[in-house]
Order: sequence, then C-alpha cells, then structure tokens
Amino acid sequence: MNASDTLPVIVIGAGPVGLLCALELARRQVPVTVLESEPGTTLDLRAGTFHPPTLEMLQPEGVADAMLQTGIKVRHWQSRDREYGLIAQWDLDLLKNDTPYPFRLHLEQHRLTPILLSKLKAYSHAQVLFSHEFIELTQNDEAVVASARTAQGVVQVKGRYLIGADGGRSPVRKSAGISFDGYTWPERYTVVSTPFDFEPLGYADNAYISDPQQWLAFFRMPDAGPPGLWRMTTPVNDDLSDEEVLAPAFAHRTINRIIGAPAQETYPIVHQSVYRVHQRVAQQFRVGRVLLAGDSAHVNNPLGGFGLNSGIHDAVNLGEKLARVMQGSASADLLDLYHRQRHTVAMEYVQTLSVKNKKNLEEKDLPTRLARFEELRQTVADPVKARAYLLMSSMINSIARANAIT
Repeated sequence: MNASDTLPVIVIGAGPVGLLCALELARRQVPVTVLESEPGTTLDLRAGTFHPPTLEMLQPEGVADAMLQTGIKVRHWQSRDREYGLIAQWDLDLLKNDTPYPFRLHLEQHRLTPILLSKLKAYSHAQVLFSHEFIELTQNDEAVVASARTAQGVVQVKGRYLIGADGGRSPVRKSAGISFDGYTWPERYTVVSTPFDFEPLGYADNAYISDPQQWLAFFRMPDAGPPGLWRMTTPVNDDLSDEEVLAPAFAHRTINRIIGAPAQETYPIVHQSVYRVHQRVAQQFRVGRVLLAGDSAHVNNPLGGFGLNSGIHDAVNLGEKLARVMQGSASADLLDLYHRQRHTVAMEYVQTLSVKNKKNLEEKDLPTRLARFEELRQTVADPVKARAYLLMSSMINSIARANAIT
C-alpha cells in the first residue's frame, strides 16, 4: 500500500456541512480530520428549515430521527400579502407519495451540529480539532497540506484531499484561487426572534408576506416550550444604521406594520441580528485535490430555505463520490461529476429560485402583483399543479436534476 493511501481527507469547518462531509466519509471507513477555528460548535441562528429530501439524506446515521425529536414539523406554509392577506396555503402532504417526510422541519442549525458531532465521534478514524484556524493550503499530485494556527503555533496537516466547508468568506476557496462570481444585494437583512405567538392571528408556522416596501418571512422555531420562538427575516435600507436596526423599537414597528397591530404594541424580543446578503457561486467546486461544499461553494438569499439544504446535498453527494475515490473503486474523475452536478443545481435552482422568490415578495407593480396572486390561487386549488409547485420548492426536483447529469 502506498503511504499516501493512509492519509485522511481534511475538512475545513465544523459547521453542519463540514461535519456531514466528515460523517459521510467516516461511515464509509475513510479516515477524516476536521479543522475548526472556533473552540467548539457555534451558535448560528440563520438557517433552520429542512426540506424533505434533506431529511432523507440525513437518515442513514439516524440524524433525521434525532432532529425530529426536537424540531417542528411544518405541513402547511403560506403565501401572504401585507395588504391582501392570505393568498395560498400549501399542503406538503401532497408529497406523501414522493417522500417519507412530507413536511418541512424547523430546527436551528446550531441544534444540528451537536447531533452530527456526536455521530462522528463514534468513529475512531475521525477526529475534530477545534481551535485550529486554517491559514493556507498547498497541493501536488499526491497530497494536500493545510496550515492552521493554534495556541501552540502553526501546524500542518497532510491529507489526500481537502474539503472547504468554511463559509461564505472561505479562506480555503481564496487559498485555492477560485473566483466567487455573483453580487451582493444593496439592502441588509435583519432577523428578529420573539416568543409572541402569531398562530392565533392566522399565521402558519412558515409564512412569506409580500409587500412593496418591506416584505417579511415568518418561521416558528422550537424553544424551551410552547409556543416556541417566532423568527422573522426582513430587509432594511442602508439609511438606517446597524444600531437603529438592532434596537427593539425597530422590531416592534416592523411587526406592527406587517400584522396591522397598533403602533404602540410591543413584543418580547430575545434575539436580533443584521447581515449582508449575497448571491454568488464558486466558478469551480473542484481544483485538483481541493473541493468546496456549502457556503464556501455558493451563497444565496434565505427566501425558500435553499442555502443550508443545498449545502447538505453537496455533502452527501461529495461524501459518497470521494469515498469511492479514496477506496480505489473510482478514479478521481468522479469528483468532476460532483462539480458538474452540484454547480449546475446551484445555478439553475438555488440561485434562480431564491432570486425569483425575493423579486416576487418585493414586487412594486400592482397589476403584476395581482396577476401573481391569482396564479398562486389557481395553483394551490389544483392538486396536480400544487404538487408540481411543491416538488420544485421542496428541492425534490433539484435532486432529480443533479442525478440526471453524468
């Protein structure tokens, strides 16, 4: 056996995508080492919607079962308008013959990472090294070497392949010289969480509310007890400072405007954040022995819940292919298929649909808005059309598209 055959796969980033990449490899008996700059798993409150095919992919190690113990099953979600109210309520049970999980699952990603880490620790040939900040990489025809900064100084880790799952700013992507094509939206997004219960007001656990001035997306997340936390995402203009956006008064005004409550109504606010939003895709998901997955490969606005889900789809696709290459049952050319499948889906589905969702929610032309509302009403009223719509929005079609690419 060549000495290089015993080298592990290096994964940079211990978020959900990185840990899942490692788990997919480890369960196929491939040695793997994960490097994470933080001292432990992090608290990230952005992503939290899991689509049916994602849950299917997370089930082989029992991850989906563990998620279901805490997460909220969302069978119905709504398309609404601030002025015209409920436009359509979608029933994911129409997908019951297409998936064993005909619902969305709401669970913040910081609740998923400990589950993945626990599963990964069961494998002696897998290790996670926290407080290891990736600096740069070098590669040749035989191996790749990652340099990482630790409290004891810079260390080097050698592997046969390296997966960058280190987020939108991805030092791995930059070190590999891969361009990140796309753009940044001019407005910021803010996320607000409150235990105030919006269900008695008619809101489903997931609702998208269109409005020409300030759309809003509702998601109910699990908490210590009922009614959970209602998380809201909405855009904010650059004429407001971060301090103004993060003040409770801004959240109160936004909620009151959307739901039509009196201006002086207040709500218990447990979390607020503000961030920039990007639509970008890496030009290549593979350069030699370096591969990208998740946000390091593609980022998008959160409307539709495609970001983390597509990252998980990357991890499962890549883990299966890379394991075959590592074990000698497939040539390295199989990794180019990973690029073709996942890059195509990132462009055709994730980018296209998330941008379309945003434009629909913020549409200013009234005749265009009314025509869209009527189209949605007709679609939801026809089970055949509604199922076709849900196959697309639930990402089932995107998996079929990827699998069709050879």
